[in-house]
Amino acid sequence: MSNATEPLPGTSDLWEPEVFGWLELESIARRIFGRYGYQELRTPVFERTEVFVRNLGNETDVVQKEMYTFEDRGGRSRTLRPEGTAGVMRAVANLGLGPGEECRVFYMGPMFRGERPSAGRRRQFHQVGVEAVGCNSPWMDAEVIAMLVHFLEALGITNPKVMINSRGLPEDRPAVAQALRDYFQPHLHEMCDDCKRRFETNVWRMLDCKQEACHKLALEAPHIADLLGEESKTFFRHVCDGLDSLGIQYEVNPRLVRGLDYYVHTVFEITHPALGTEDAIAGGGRYRMTMPGTNTPIEGIGFAAGIERLLLTRAGLGLAPQSRPAADTYIVAAGAAAIPAALKLAGEMRRQGKGGRVLADVTGRSMKAQFRSANKSGASKVLILGESELAEGTVTVKDMANSTQNTVKREELLDTL
Repeated sequence: MSNATEPLPGTSDLWEPEVFGWLELESIARRIFGRYGYQELRTPVFERTEVFVRNLGNETDVVQKEMYTFEDRGGRSRTLRPEGTAGVMRAVANLGLGPGEECRVFYMGPMFRGERPSAGRRRQFHQVGVEAVGCNSPWMDAEVIAMLVHFLEALGITNPKVMINSRGLPEDRPAVAQALRDYFQPHLHEMCDDCKRRFETNVWRMLDCKQEACHKLALEAPHIADLLGEESKTFFRHVCDGLDSLGIQYEVNPRLVRGLDYYVHTVFEITHPALGTEDAIAGGGRYRMTMPGTNTPIEGIGFAAGIERLLLTRAGLGLAPQSRPAADTYIVAAGAAAIPAALKLAGEMRRQGKGGRVLADVTGRSMKAQFRSANKSGASKVLILGESELAEGTVTVKDMANSTQNTVKREELLDTL
């Protein structure tokens, strides 16, 4: 029988000190992306289903197997967002961009996929990502990849492995798909059921299957970049030139395709050994999307990184957040008459930023019981207010580390803390 007090499978509660890691990551993201001219955008957690089906591709694993889709009270199909880009592009389309206009945004928040939970992957997971919309230059692709590396290094995730490839233009795809089918056809009986399905629906995805037998066959498949038209080859060459000029180390991975149909030209992925065997921490690429109700495609370049996976990587590098005490200063109110004074003192300290985390005991318990709570809280200082302190206008300050105490005038207390 399930326990109603536990979170749903594939989800989790976040407590301190884990929360500190999330706050730090979010702060660094805002700082780094802001330097590149990106503004924060917050989109709804659920959207019209067609926003995702139309752009992610009806034959992708996300749409076929993983989306949480439901009907609302009006009988309309809605989907909890499985990724961030489609919702951002829907918002940008709604905003409207004129010729030559750009929109640079970043986002953070929960996503939802019904996949099997594993290390750093849950059914409710969180991503931080960016989208640069309206600039169709390969040099922008290079800058976005460099910005991602900058962000990772600011998190302390040094020496990430950057892998890039090109998916070319839509007009390149029939020739590429046919070459891949010609290669995989004789080996199809050796491959997994997913790859047999992908052979008919999305042959590109056969290149990044993780099953050992399929992976070995994919290693000898034709290289996509060799099959692309001259325009696509030139675009990719400029992306590489841009990365070289920015000093970004990278590897061209001919089997990297990413899993969504909206990608054109550049695709990329970043891994790090601190995460273990499933080492992907971020990825993205250039894309074209057409929003429901419009016929004009929108082009952009962006990436997303799983926040849980970034934090696991930081932990693997010894950068996990440290615990903090529940209180730095604990105010003991000895007797009912001292409780209002304790509340007032706590309020003044918090407003003036004195004493760190401040807890005032308003239970009216014995001093012995209150000191037990003070010890449990981890407070380094205990302020005691009792009958004598109230009468004399003083506060007794006890240093918990060395068990010493002294008496301070009430009006001088905040200056001494």
